[in-house]
Amino acid sequence: MGWDKKSRRSDLLVGATLVALAIIAYFIGGLGLWPVSRPTSPLAPGPLVNGGNSQTSGDTQSVALSDTQLTSVKIATVGYHVFPVEEISVGSIDFNQDMSVQVFSPYQGRIISLFAKVGDDVKCGQPLFIIDSPDLLQAEATLIAAAGTLELKNQTLVRAKELYHTVAISQRELEQAVSEQQAAEGALKAARDAVRIFGKIDIEIDRIIANRQVDSSLLVPSPISGRITARNAAPGLFVQPGGTPAPFTVADLSTMWLIANVPETSSPQLRLGQEVRATVTAYPDRTFEGKITTIGAAVDLNTRRLMARSEIKDPQHVLQPGMFATFVIQTGEPVRSLAVPLDGVVREGDGTIIVWVTKDHRRFEKRIVQIGRRDGGYNQIIQGLQPGDLIATDGALFLSNLFAASSPG
Repeated sequence: MGWDKKSRRSDLLVGATLVALAIIAYFIGGLGLWPVSRPTSPLAPGPLVNGGNSQTSGDTQSVALSDTQLTSVKIATVGYHVFPVEEISVGSIDFNQDMSVQVFSPYQGRIISLFAKVGDDVKCGQPLFIIDSPDLLQAEATLIAAAGTLELKNQTLVRAKELYHTVAISQRELEQAVSEQQAAEGALKAARDAVRIFGKIDIEIDRIIANRQVDSSLLVPSPISGRITARNAAPGLFVQPGGTPAPFTVADLSTMWLIANVPETSSPQLRLGQEVRATVTAYPDRTFEGKITTIGAAVDLNTRRLMARSEIKDPQHVLQPGMFATFVIQTGEPVRSLAVPLDGVVREGDGTIIVWVTKDHRRFEKRIVQIGRRDGGYNQIIQGLQPGDLIATDGALFLSNLFAASSPG
């Protein structure tokens, strides 16, 4: 009996000890001081979506592609490209008004003949129209009268000299005859000059004097070589100096104006004499060169734009007023910078610009970049990449869509 009591007491002590140890183990595990089983980390790769595998860890977002998906993506190495420093704007073509002349009749009269129409190319001095001018008629009549008077005074002087030698007239009478003859010479010279103003040459003037016949037809020539851009003349129309509209307008087409309205933000980059390259929709494969000749003095209050006028070379006369044009102004020296193809850049819905970078040609990491200029199929990379980085070009948008489809939510 004594032994049974001792055995029972020992069993109770062992049981109490085990219970105490279990309670202690429970509390230790609850405090995290004892290794326990954990569920799988949410950073571990999730299930494949069409063979793709997206992963998010802190600021790193990536997507892995299957062999089949890799065929849709092309990879390129980030390198350098030379970006021109330019401003681009739009405008329209116009005649070079500095080389466009309105042709007026120098005297009043009625148009009797026309020799040109709109679109004709004319040379300097080529006849444009003829008017019947009463002013010319009067000048020619005065010329004929002055020539007749001089002839009479010459004859009178000859007789006076003969009479003076025979002492038939006095010295005073001879001097009077000389004076009258000289006055007649002056009058004839003035009359010839008056007719010459109308465009008559000496041969024509001599013919008028010899034939004693007036011709009131006044020929009006083109003052410059160019193209007829406007004609308001018609037979029988009475014209006078400065009367609008001008009978003809002639423009020199070797140069044209490109008139553009440049955004206010770009105006500080404009300088007189800057080189300009222009293209028009009618000739998309041709470039026309010129220089800025005029910059507006004020910004338009409604459009917040500044007028810039360029003189564009057009030796083949293909530009037409009113044509829509795009022009590029070189505002600085070209810049050599990191660049990626346009297809390699993706703009996300929130405006973020990203590229997809890879190291193993299979897993692609999303990288936020800052872009600058665009030229020749490349975007300038200002921040976010290093030379030699491997990026997705064709298929970059596919990667973004795949990542969005495989991301939670």
